[in-house]
Amino acid sequence: MISFRIAREEMVKQQLVKRGIQDPRLLKVMAQVRRHRFVDPGLQNRAYDDCPLPIGNNQTISQPYMVALMTELLELEGDERVLEIGTGSGYQTAILAELVEKVFSVERHHSLAQRARKTLDALNYSNIAIRVGDGSIGWNEFSPYDRIIVTAGAPTIPSSLFKQLKEGGILLIPVGDDFIQELNVIRKIGGKPVVERAGDCTFVPLIGKEGWKR
Repeated sequence: MISFRIAREEMVKQQLVKRGIQDPRLLKVMAQVRRHRFVDPGLQNRAYDDCPLPIGNNQTISQPYMVALMTELLELEGDERVLEIGTGSGYQTAILAELVEKVFSVERHHSLAQRARKTLDALNYSNIAIRVGDGSIGWNEFSPYDRIIVTAGAPTIPSSLFKQLKEGGILLIPVGDDFIQELNVIRKIGGKPVVERAGDCTFVPLIGKEGWKR
């Protein structure tokens, strides 16, 4: 019988620390959050593998390293209000919820949003709001946000998301084509985007009004 606790500890040591993830709060959370609760029962023995896994609706739960990298790039201090685009399994949502004040998450697929909500409720998260909708246009009602993280690849940076970002905030989004994207770290400085690039990645497409039209 697999020990999920030991698997998590090994994941942190081998996949995260060895690849340069340093934030001690983040490493502690990655070692605590039960990733196996966010995948189908038949895949639980692979929950801590160094790869993404399918979660239905042609979507995936991201590789643990990518979750950690994107979270670290947000430079979280603990008091932020974060907008997440792409709830998916709810795993990235849970990691964020452990590190910030409030998470607002938008998911396009009703079934995924419903399943994530059920899992997060069972794990007693009370600082997460989820809605079903077009993530490419964000969630304007509760803006501006200190941080925005997009877990799907976009053709360009959606203007609605940038508008919903607080001055001095960070928008993290993969931008590129269907096959490969570049992880963009966008800071709002003087109302303008200042873009840094953090390497190549591959995500499912961001579908919507300001994403891919499908």
